[in-house]
Amino acid sequence: MSKISLGDSLPAFRLQDQDGQWLTEQDFLGQALVLYFYPKDDTPGCTAEACAFRDQFEVFTDLGAKVVGVSADGPEKHKKFASKHRLPFRLLSDSKKELRKKFGVPGSLFGLLPGRVTYIFNAEGKLIHEFSSQFNAVQHIEEALDSLKKEA
Repeated sequence: MSKISLGDSLPAFRLQDQDGQWLTEQDFLGQALVLYFYPKDDTPGCTAEACAFRDQFEVFTDLGAKVVGVSADGPEKHKKFASKHRLPFRLLSDSKKELRKKFGVPGSLFGLLPGRVTYIFNAEGKLIHEFSSQFNAVQHIEEALDSLKKEA
């Protein structure tokens, strides 16, 4: 498995969001991007993380950044999760884990759970920060905001 590194470009992809819309990396160029990989919809840690991104969504927007979550759950499950928790951002379905592999997102707990990693890209699509923490889900938001503020 390859691993994306600081300064690398946003890898090419084509995935569906919770509304069934197909998106590619090109849809996210031109403004900063906070792309976070999480294990599964509607689990305690993932719900806390998604709701923390939701609660700070306006701050991310004010900093000129889009927030996008990625997991292996399908579009229908993402739609229910986003609706239930009023998530104002896109959730991408990486059911074949292709994007996860392109990023080199590690597993945790002996590989039993998909890893939780957040990547921050600048407007040119270059990776400027990465943060990995399986058990400190809310720290991902603070790390992303700090990184975007340094870039501004």
